[in-house]
Amino acid sequence: MIYFDNSSTTRPDETVLESFIAANMKYYANPASLHVFGREAEILLNRSKEQMLSLVGNAEGEVVLTSGGTEANNLAILGLAEAYRARGKHVITTQIEHPSILNACRKLEDIGFEVDYLKVDDQGLLSLDELEKMVRKDTILVSIMHVNNEIGTIQPIRQCAELIKKNSRAIFHSDCVQSFGKLPVNMDELGLDAITISAHKVNGLKNSGALLLKKGVMPHAINFGGGQEKGLRSGTVSVPNAVAMAKAMRISTVKEERADYRNWRNLLIEACRPYENIRILSPEAGAPHILSIAFKSINGEVAVNYFQEQGIIISTSSACSSKNKNAGHVIEAIGLENKFKNGVIRVSFGNTNTKDEIDEFIRVLNSFMVLIERGM
Repeated sequence: MIYFDNSSTTRPDETVLESFIAANMKYYANPASLHVFGREAEILLNRSKEQMLSLVGNAEGEVVLTSGGTEANNLAILGLAEAYRARGKHVITTQIEHPSILNACRKLEDIGFEVDYLKVDDQGLLSLDELEKMVRKDTILVSIMHVNNEIGTIQPIRQCAELIKKNSRAIFHSDCVQSFGKLPVNMDELGLDAITISAHKVNGLKNSGALLLKKGVMPHAINFGGGQEKGLRSGTVSVPNAVAMAKAMRISTVKEERADYRNWRNLLIEACRPYENIRILSPEAGAPHILSIAFKSINGEVAVNYFQEQGIIISTSSACSSKNKNAGHVIEAIGLENKFKNGVIRVSFGNTNTKDEIDEFIRVLNSFMVLIERGM
């Protein structure tokens, strides 16, 4: 089977698995313990965090290890808003964030915060003019996803940071789950105060994520216990997970976007262009590893099943919403025509894919379009 659902999850790299197993066998002690085994585990834990920080241009910062991107996003929104509420109660995000951001923002609204949601155009891009008008002196937190997980839109993070810092003292957070490993992610260069990363999106292990923070930026805890992770995330810290995540980040870090992904994506776009029954949803300048398209008057599940029968795995949208029969919030936000809304599929590349697999996808796409044009 050909696997093109890498934005949902990736296959763990063998070297990541090896590092995880080795750390479990040798550094199994609780890093909070005072004995020699505990101290050895703590040293390895700190070394892993230092590696993570250096890979995102934030050597002096902090890492809070989490169970994944969702928990890290929750900590960013709920924890940072609570930590800086003395400055104000105004928060800004976009309409097309991951549900772990949007639902956390709705929780903020329930407890008295004011949240503004930036609109996007039909390419999923926010308006810098709207952002500038929205930022206020009492804005304490802005969260804007670097790369959208459903259609691959790349937001102008650096320009956003300049506007935010010029007009407020707000903390700027970005969900970089879909950008890290495919695009350069340097917190200093992007002007970010906090980012979210998830290991299983970059050939690491599930249940491993992190919130990476600039020096001096500290959220309040949103769970409570023994005070691990400097009181920000209680519970026994898994040193092997930290080691494996640092390894996954090391092998996936890029200094520029993946040229092979960009070439493959362009080939798929050109293959789709001749068909009036296909809408290309992803911007041409979007992330190189994600292509979202929609079929006219065809349910996306029909396409997914057909491609699977032909030996190709794709998804209908994000994994978080693919079982929802209604059009997702991203599709609604970009204003897709009704006759295309239910026919959305997403193709996403990973480092196990090849050019031959792209050619096979195009062959299957053409055969599927023949069936559509014949009325299935």
